[in-house]
Amino acid sequence: MNILFSTAYFGPVQYYLYIFSANKVFIEGMEHYPKQTYRNRCVIYGANGPLTLTVPVTRGIFPKTLTKEIKIDYSCNWQKNHLKAIESAYRNSPYFEYYIDEIIRFFNQRFDFLIDYNNEILLKTCEIIGLPINLSNTEVFQKTLPNDCIDIRFNINPKKQNPINGQSINLPVYRQVFGPKTGFIEDLSVMDLIFNTGPDAINYLR
Repeated sequence: MNILFSTAYFGPVQYYLYIFSANKVFIEGMEHYPKQTYRNRCVIYGANGPLTLTVPVTRGIFPKTLTKEIKIDYSCNWQKNHLKAIESAYRNSPYFEYYIDEIIRFFNQRFDFLIDYNNEILLKTCEIIGLPINLSNTEVFQKTLPNDCIDIRFNINPKKQNPINGQSINLPVYRQVFGPKTGFIEDLSVMDLIFNTGPDAINYLR
């Protein structure tokens, strides 16, 4: 089946669960860009619990700016701050040293457009996991999709637990760095899954 997604910055685990089931992944770039979604933020597991990392973007004329036109704002050193937070959260995880070198370039290299940045992150994280992906951006905005395409572009967001029925997704527990202290937190950024489960991430999704 084909699945239509919103773009996402190191998207949550459920995002990758749907990629696992997709024959083809479409990323919506022709929508009017909404604020406060996973499009420019992710949630990691810090020492004090969930920690949100947000990519600043140029304001444009919200809500009329298309997602494909959203540019990243580098007026502050957010890349350094994000990397520092990720290192603090995951340096003691089992697979941090195995994968950080493959991810670190996203905090050293600059991309003009958010959607291009996120697509490169998506391709790399799928490669790390061993998750095949056939990726395309949309060329027009469609409110109604063909029957062979599932639309979850407006459903995977910090305010909804499940893109299909709104219920808790109850993901299986895996060991997290701060889990013994704070407990398991589900559906964090894919980085949490990669650094904590390593090569077993694909089996977790399966």
